[in-house]
Amino acid sequence: MTFVPDEGYFFGMGAFETIAVENGKPIFLKEHFERLGRALDFLGYDFPETEIEKQIQHNLGKPQMKEGRKALKICVSQKNVLVLPRENTYGEEIVSKGFHTDLCSTRRNETSPFVYHKTFQYGDCIREKRLAKERGIHEPVFLNTKGMIAEGAVSNVFFVKNGQIYTPKVSCGLLPGIIRRYVMRTCPVTEREVYPYEVMECDEMFLTNSLMGIMPVVSFEGYRFPSRETADRLAAEYRAFIFSVTVKNRL
Repeated sequence: MTFVPDEGYFFGMGAFETIAVENGKPIFLKEHFERLGRALDFLGYDFPETEIEKQIQHNLGKPQMKEGRKALKICVSQKNVLVLPRENTYGEEIVSKGFHTDLCSTRRNETSPFVYHKTFQYGDCIREKRLAKERGIHEPVFLNTKGMIAEGAVSNVFFVKNGQIYTPKVSCGLLPGIIRRYVMRTCPVTEREVYPYEVMECDEMFLTNSLMGIMPVVSFEGYRFPSRETADRLAAEYRAFIFSVTVKNRL
């Protein structure tokens, strides 16, 4: 496949999706396509659905994609469509240990329309993720310009207090994730503004994205959460859901 330099390469004007693949079955493919379509419409590009589907099927036909937990990354820019297989590094052992989190030094700009789409303009996330790793942190969390919690570098954030689950509003400056929507569809969740000091009063925190699924959080800014009961329950329910989807696909 020939790469053609375009607005994606020069200006970050492109969109991407990372899709979990379980035993050869893409998870939430329809939802990922819908979000990709919205991002491309925002950028003013056509949605090359036929070419994407062709490349997806080609990659799913590879032997290494047929078993276990894998992923596909779809990248679309003005003149290029690229679908690549990749590993899913979020294994059960990582989930069992949970994540340590803290705050980013960079603020999420909730006034930028790019925040609400999954585009190539991802430099803040990659840089903060690398800096966090140097501190021994699994996932850094962005505040917006008003000091409210927005999202993780590659995840949406949820909190639990007295049995109530809540998560930042989309307007706080976050990409509404596929698994975020799954959680909000399967159990009661309140969307509201969340400030860092409130987190220290919470019983639990957990993260979501398409590859990690539901990830329990051990600590935030050094505060250790007393429980992970809700996160563990939701993670187990999500894994059961994925199992049912992949089994149905094989029958």
